[in-house]
Amino acid sequence: MEALPIYHGGISREAGEKLLLAAGTDGSYLLRDSESIPGVYCLCVLHQGYVYTYRVSKTETGSWSAETAPGVHRRLFRKVHNLISAFQKPNQGIITPLQHPVINHANVACPPGRNDSRDFYLQPARSHFPE
Repeated sequence: MEALPIYHGGISREAGEKLLLAAGTDGSYLLRDSESIPGVYCLCVLHQGYVYTYRVSKTETGSWSAETAPGVHRRLFRKVHNLISAFQKPNQGIITPLQHPVINHANVACPPGRNDSRDFYLQPARSHFPE
């Protein structure tokens, strides 16, 4: 998870909300650790001045999924970045497509053999669950 530029680690819900509100653009998003459930992550998304939080977790089989709006089919992804990519599209069960990554500048090391791990997250993209 640490290799993801949008991952902000163990910051609090309030700190995540401040980062998103400071970004100020609908579709801004970040990923952080859940404060209440160990091993679960929170995908936080800004829309019309509110921050919506979706739980992201790894299944027993190693796939990744996100809790979305009720009635939306649960989708499984092999990697977290595949999940993020899917939610950059409209009508995926979250409040708005992920469009503007909020980068954790302490986490932007390039993996070996790659030019820049941030490239994936910087491309423009075409139910809220309380923690």
